[in-house]
Amino acid sequence: MLVTLREVLGDARAHGYAVPAFDFTENFMVRTILETAEELRAPVILMALEVDLNSHGGNGWVYQAGLVRAVADHHRLPIVLHLDHASRLETVQKALDHRFSSVMIDGSALPFADNVQLTRSAVELAKPLGVSVEAELGLVGGMDLRDEVCAENVLTDPAEVRQFVEQTEVDALAVSIGTSHGVYRSLPNLNIDRLQELNAASRVPLVLHGGSGTPVDQIQEAVRHGICKLNLYADLRIAMFRGLKESAETMDRIDPLPSEMFGPIREHLAALVAEKIRMLGAENRV
Repeated sequence: MLVTLREVLGDARAHGYAVPAFDFTENFMVRTILETAEELRAPVILMALEVDLNSHGGNGWVYQAGLVRAVADHHRLPIVLHLDHASRLETVQKALDHRFSSVMIDGSALPFADNVQLTRSAVELAKPLGVSVEAELGLVGGMDLRDEVCAENVLTDPAEVRQFVEQTEVDALAVSIGTSHGVYRSLPNLNIDRLQELNAASRVPLVLHGGSGTPVDQIQEAVRHGICKLNLYADLRIAMFRGLKESAETMDRIDPLPSEMFGPIREHLAALVAEKIRMLGAENRV
């Protein structure tokens, strides 16, 4: 069933675990993630990026959003359909038109007052429809999806958190404590002391972006100190690539069945999803 961030993250914060949030592009990703989550009785967040939604003439909006909405009621677990990293209100409105249950507006590169204004405008669009809103304060850097642009981290200032949440009325807040987007060139060292200050200052659940490749012990320490949602994408792509290589290396016929072609990819992806669910303490939370 489709739900909002408010519903799944509220329970996560109350009971000390985090909900995995997986970016997806294709139908076999949706099926593998949801079937694995259902088997482990875990809530899950399926996220779509604007760059993928706008692909193929914008058909991503129809296929990605439509697929999740079509299958959500067939699974006995809470599912959030979440727009990831929108920077424009027009994108938020498009997600609302396609019945996303949650959106993220990312004004983290803007000055504080402009971030507040942009985020507040997104909340005013989404709130009347019952859609939850995530924002970002501080800046999670790293590489973009095409490894073309690298941004530096700007740690979230605890002194700004309370004011930002009160002025915007967001439902969840992504914070910067040392992770980066993409594949790490060197392992991060998360600032848990800063996270404790942020969690104490925030009345809404906290989100950690750049979860792929971050050491398990650091992730679990972050969850113990307030992280309720972890964003993951690069790790999924790595797992699928391993499955693709295995599939290509083991094919011995020119007309393999789809199950033979995609089977290893799904197996690697399912194993990764299960690993992340257990790492975050989300198993058996449904």
